[in-house]
Amino acid sequence: MPRVSNSRTAPPNASRLLRRFSLLVAVCFALGCHSSPSADKPQGAGHFTPPTGAAEAPSSAPEAPAAAPLQRGKPLGNSPAVPLSELLASPEKFAGKSVKTSGLVQRACSTKGCWMQISGSDQPGTQGCRVTFKDYGFFVPTDSVGATATVEGEVQISVVKPFRVKHYESEGAVFPSKNDDGSANEVRLVATGVELRR
Repeated sequence: MPRVSNSRTAPPNASRLLRRFSLLVAVCFALGCHSSPSADKPQGAGHFTPPTGAAEAPSSAPEAPAAAPLQRGKPLGNSPAVPLSELLASPEKFAGKSVKTSGLVQRACSTKGCWMQISGSDQPGTQGCRVTFKDYGFFVPTDSVGATATVEGEVQISVVKPFRVKHYESEGAVFPSKNDDGSANEVRLVATGVELRR
């Protein structure tokens, strides 16, 4: 009768697999595969730390290109450029002539943008020039206050009738000097074209 052995011999392939598994475990421990991702950093951490010696980002971002101006009416032409301060100091010198000037929009018609007042400063009480638009052919945005306007148009010196003074004042206009009858003298530009920049 053949002898029965109590000890089981592993098939030859099993010992080979066991050695490979042991080798794999050893390699994983050596490479650090055993650590879980949460052991290295808290969940949700999203900061990227560049490696040492990596090029750093520039300290200031490059300037964005200037936005194109908002244009109303005809494109600006070749009228002589006159500083607004000079125009307001000697309006009679330019009366009836077409000029180009620039200023800060202090006020604008809040109803439909049918006029604006430009000045050399945003300080209250600074002398300004009211700008209307030729033949009511175009308007400016009602929120133009604070923009810089370049205007081309005819310089007019006029007397604004009392009812018009009240109307313009109700929309935010300021007249530095009013006459006894409630009318006001003003320097006005009747614009053929306007460019607005923010």
